[in-house]
Amino acid sequence: MSDYTKKIITHVKAKNPSEPEFHQAVEEVVESLDLVLERHPEYRSAKILERMVEPERVVLFRVPWVDDQGEIQINRGFRIQMNSAIGPYKGGLRFHASVTLGILKFLAFEQVFKNALTTLPMGGGKGGSDFDPKGKSENEIMRFCQSFMTELYRHIGPNVDVPAGDIGVGGREIGFLFGQYKRLTRDFSGVLTGKGLNWGGSLIRPEATGFGVTYFAEEMLKSKGQSLAGKIVAVSGFGNVAWGAAKKVTELGGKVVTLSGPDGFIYDKDGIKGEKIDYMLQMRASGNDRVKDYADKFKTEFFAGKRPWSVKVDVALPCATQNELDENDAKELVKNGCTCVAEGANMPTTIAGFKVFTEAGILYAPGKASNAGGVATSGLEMSQNSMRLPWSAEEVDHRLHEIMRNIHQTCVDTAAKYGTPGNYVNGANIAGFLKVADSMLDQGLV
Repeated sequence: MSDYTKKIITHVKAKNPSEPEFHQAVEEVVESLDLVLERHPEYRSAKILERMVEPERVVLFRVPWVDDQGEIQINRGFRIQMNSAIGPYKGGLRFHASVTLGILKFLAFEQVFKNALTTLPMGGGKGGSDFDPKGKSENEIMRFCQSFMTELYRHIGPNVDVPAGDIGVGGREIGFLFGQYKRLTRDFSGVLTGKGLNWGGSLIRPEATGFGVTYFAEEMLKSKGQSLAGKIVAVSGFGNVAWGAAKKVTELGGKVVTLSGPDGFIYDKDGIKGEKIDYMLQMRASGNDRVKDYADKFKTEFFAGKRPWSVKVDVALPCATQNELDENDAKELVKNGCTCVAEGANMPTTIAGFKVFTEAGILYAPGKASNAGGVATSGLEMSQNSMRLPWSAEEVDHRLHEIMRNIHQTCVDTAAKYGTPGNYVNGANIAGFLKVADSMLDQGLV
């Protein structure tokens, strides 16, 4: 790493204390960019990287709401509008007790590069609250969402900032948020994605991230003359991303054998398919947040408090949350013969973990490339809203597949052009950076 990039990382850490996830996200990108900055001094002189690590705008607000006992509760709301060089801010809303400013800044920073890779005109943003829908009644969730949107609405719009869902924000929450936005603005527009099919949503949006990471893994394997057919696959999580991945892996002839939750992981040697995939939706809807229910229902093995990376598999798709796969997990996967890792979650692998994969020479894709299917389909939803024309599931799936294939090729070509063939991390980081950086140069000081 050059002195210039080391200086940037040091500055970010000093200026943003107690935000380790944001530090990690910046460091992972900056480490890839020395080759670019050597060839393009104009980026250094225009301080492009220094500008990219600073959000264009941070919105922080209180969210008061009344619970079912009549007590007033207070949560924090956030919206990080990171970069709008190539389009309106685009990124999800996360409702979870773990939400902090640093978590959302890391997610927004990743989103900038991810959105650039889709080739769709979307900038990067992220938002949410430390409110946790788990254990709340439907009316409590509705009241919270209405209060949250009462402040947020003035900062978003179909050509300004288009939020979507994330952890804790599904179709129900998007519906409550959209209803309040419409009530306040008298505007029925594509201001949110992940909407219901009856009022502007897109088919296959819930499955899209899982479909996308599977398509990306398939392209990675094709580069080695292989496919997912016959492969044993470990998946973490059991939400929408894991559900979509299990569906598409099975469709392509692979066998998913693990799911995980806060309580541990299950191992199903017969494969997660058919009614078992359908049951994943019931588990999520129950609000219990555990995978032991799957083991109890289908009589499979359950490993309490463990992560699924010790199982012997060919492919690993981490689809749960950030930093769920560390250095020891990575070593275990490599030792057991795993040859391909594609991230379905945002930054699920630690820096030490992905260095293990890189040194072992296995196929490894960062989330900003491999999990871009969700935001890509949100972009397709925005297109359908603009045209007032819904597409069939087959049409959306086809377009998603093409986008993921193009992202894969972009990563491969860019990595090779900058002297690191086969390095998907460098390919994704550099390709995303170049598109945003050139747009920033074209537009001046924005």
